[in-house]
Amino acid sequence: MIDLEKEQQAADLKGSLLLFTRFFYQHLTGREFIISNPPGRESHHITVCKAFTRLFREQHHAYGLIINLPPGYGKSVMTSMWVAWCYAHYPDCNFLYISYSHELAAAHTAFIKQIMSSKMYRYLFDIELSSDTRAKDHFMTSVGGTVAAFGSSGAVTGRNAGNIGLDRFSGCVVIDDAHKPNEIHSDSVRENVIRNYNETIMQRPRDNNVPIVFIGQRLHEEDLAAYLMSGKDVRTWDKVILKGIDDAGNALYPEAQSLAYLKELQEKQPFVFSSQIQQEPIPSGGSLFKPEWFIQLDFEPKITQTFITADTAETNKSYNDATVFSFWGLYEIEVFERKTGIYALHWLDCQELRIEPKDLRDAFLDFWQACMRYPVAPLMAAIEKKSTGVTLVSVLKELRGIQVRDIERNRASGSKTQRFLEIQPYVAEKRISFTKGARHMKMCVDHMSKITANESHRWDDIGDTLADSIKIALIDKTIKLNTKQHDSLSVSIMRPQLERLQLESDLYYGREK
Repeated sequence: MIDLEKEQQAADLKGSLLLFTRFFYQHLTGREFIISNPPGRESHHITVCKAFTRLFREQHHAYGLIINLPPGYGKSVMTSMWVAWCYAHYPDCNFLYISYSHELAAAHTAFIKQIMSSKMYRYLFDIELSSDTRAKDHFMTSVGGTVAAFGSSGAVTGRNAGNIGLDRFSGCVVIDDAHKPNEIHSDSVRENVIRNYNETIMQRPRDNNVPIVFIGQRLHEEDLAAYLMSGKDVRTWDKVILKGIDDAGNALYPEAQSLAYLKELQEKQPFVFSSQIQQEPIPSGGSLFKPEWFIQLDFEPKITQTFITADTAETNKSYNDATVFSFWGLYEIEVFERKTGIYALHWLDCQELRIEPKDLRDAFLDFWQACMRYPVAPLMAAIEKKSTGVTLVSVLKELRGIQVRDIERNRASGSKTQRFLEIQPYVAEKRISFTKGARHMKMCVDHMSKITANESHRWDDIGDTLADSIKIALIDKTIKLNTKQHDSLSVSIMRPQLERLQLESDLYYGREK
């Protein structure tokens, strides 16, 4: 006996991807799926659902769909719902779900499986999953349809998308976030994703009418989306570009990100805003740091802790990076003598040297001694762990009174560009200051204004010491907050080891012997 109510409900859900998404999202999570309501245009959720529905219903030769929209706007939920919605029509579909990591792709396929495993889904659409499919990264329907997860940089083996010889939709390749944001500025990693698309992913559709979907935010002017839209790919791409602030100046998803928030993001993180929010990556040759972001104070702030960061050079040649020592003071920003709970760094001193590695120890100890005469003396020095830095660290660790911290540079810490992009918001928030007229201020600000995202700048030694200081004090917050100053004993311990101290160092902060 036919259950007319069930058949009607199933037909309604199969007839509208948006209705399907709202229904099953609430069914699975207990929460309402909030549809955006931007002024002057349709909801971006409706726009995305229309694009997915059109892709499902219209068959073309060698085609694909690109959807660019900001992160956090529901793309992965809608994509997963769309895959489950396609199976409600044709349970023999074959999908490949690809993200920048296998783990992320598997999380998406696990959500698809959760939808299709629910009692409500199975009841409405009479679809069952194969009983021997327990893995989250791949599963089968009882009629042979498959979903499999893969990483965008790795091998895609043993699985295909779609079916051969059908004049209807039969599955596709889904690429959801092809690039990892903190690796996007690595040319080799980014180019490997594009190469893997050409050599591996492109070969997986089983028929010419099996499409490829790319969905995600833009990250770089030479990312996979740029390649697909450049005309170099053999497919014809339908493009849906959704900006966080539309051409009329309104927020696309005001329920999630207000216009005021987006404007603030634009001011403080222009590269992130342009690429991920507006889908218009700025050419990476532009400067990452504006001179006006560095604040000049008439008087030194109330510094509670000081430390040193050092970037050592391999040679004294003028065409190479220099050895740089920077001295930092950590302080709490006050507004009308009221504490804000927000901390900043005062760039107390910076010294740029081009010296032989054999002179590195004495040069550092001279700088350290000058810093020790500041009212709040440094208790720590952070030095990059490379050949000259390792030598300096090993020597300094033998001395009493100096706490030395190694700074590791590895894949996990990201490329230079990624490290500079990580600190950019802190500089844009004007949390780096100088005392007006400081002798090192012009050198430091000029240097930072030349730092670019594509590493076309000549030097970044001073910038490295700034990046390390912000990472230590403002991001990781591994500097202890206290007001305790060095006592005379701490200074006296160092003096026998600092015989090269010059008279100008004694008078550096205007303190007579």
